Amino acid sequence: MSAPTIGLLGMASLVVLIMIRVPVGVALGLVGFVGYVALEGTTKALFVFGGVPLELASAYSLSVLPLFTLMGAFATLAGLSTDLFRAANAVFASTRGSLAMAAIGASAAFGAVCGSSVATAATMGRISIPEMLRNGYAPGLAAGAAAARSASSSRRR
Repeated sequence: MSAPTIGLLGMASLVVLIMIRVPVGVALGLVGFVGYVALEGTTKALFVFGGVPLELASAYSLSVLPLFTLMGAFATLAGLSTDLFRAANAVFASTRGSLAMAAIGASAAFGAVCGSSVATAATMGRISIPEMLRNGYAPGLAAGAAAARSASSSRRR
C-alpha cells in the first residue's frame, strides 16, 4: 500500500475512533502506531513507541514549569507577593484605578523575580483579584487587569 493511502486510511480511522467516543489521545496513539507499523515495520514502530514518550516527558520546558509554579507558591507563603502588591498599591494610591495598576505593577515586579509568566499569573491572581473584588471593582475589570498582567509578563521573553 502507498503512503498516501495509509495516511487517508489513518485519518478516516481517527475520525471513526473519535466518533465512537475513544479518548483523543488513545485514538491518536493507536492510529499513529498502526500507521508507523504499516510504513516502517513492527521493529521500528516498537522502538519509536518506546523511546519518544520518554524523550518528550523529559523535555526541559516541561520540567521547569512546575518548579516555577512551586517557587511562586513559596513566594506567596513567604509573603513576597503580598508585600509587592502593597508596595505597588502605595505607589499608585493617589491615582484613580490604583488597585488595578498596582496589580499590574506588582505582577511586573514579581515576574522579574520569578521569570515565569504562568507562575506570576497564578500567584498574583490569588492576591490581586480578590482584593479588587473586595474593593468594589467590576469582575470584568479585575479579569482585564489579570489578562494585561499575563500578556505583559509573557511578552518580556
